[in-house]
Amino acid sequence: MLRQASRLLSRSVTAASSKSATTRAFSTELPSTIDSTFVESWKKVAPNMDPPQTPSSFMKPRPSTASSIPTKLTVNFVLPYASELSGKEVDMVIIPATTGQMGVLPGHVPTITELKPGIMSVHEGTDIKKYFVSSGFAFLHANSVADIIAVEAVPLENIDASQVQKGLAEFTQKLASATTDLEKAEAQIGVEVHSAMNAALTG
Repeated sequence: MLRQASRLLSRSVTAASSKSATTRAFSTELPSTIDSTFVESWKKVAPNMDPPQTPSSFMKPRPSTASSIPTKLTVNFVLPYASELSGKEVDMVIIPATTGQMGVLPGHVPTITELKPGIMSVHEGTDIKKYFVSSGFAFLHANSVADIIAVEAVPLENIDASQVQKGLAEFTQKLASATTDLEKAEAQIGVEVHSAMNAALTG
């Protein structure tokens, strides 16, 4: 039953999409509504089952891009367990991208970049707030909004330099004595993270 339904749906949706391919907008421009063509096709082959929710049902339309570059950058900085910054308007943010330190100003070109262990600094006038981030991603949008997602982050002033030195020594010793690939990989990650924290504190 489900195989037949999926086969029939794929035919009808493919046919419908081929007709409207030239007029359909990008997903970020579409309103958050269910595709009526899909729902109609679903009801024909599975009238007793509710149609599944599609990603467009949960997406909000992206805010329009201003014609002029704004004076402030809007930053959303989130962790798996907390939201550090939400809609914060700042002058600039510097992130530790895998390609090097990246300064982000209002009007930055849309970019997705991976983060490496290092310092992220948020500049608001003369006030500079620094965080150590372990890893994550930064999504820079055309409307001067930066969404930064980190696995772990801590304000730089909360890091204990003595504990960093102790951890670096322990992971360096583990790396030297590792016998399996897994042990080597875990030790190498520990060395890199603690080395980056040490560099952030001493630099």
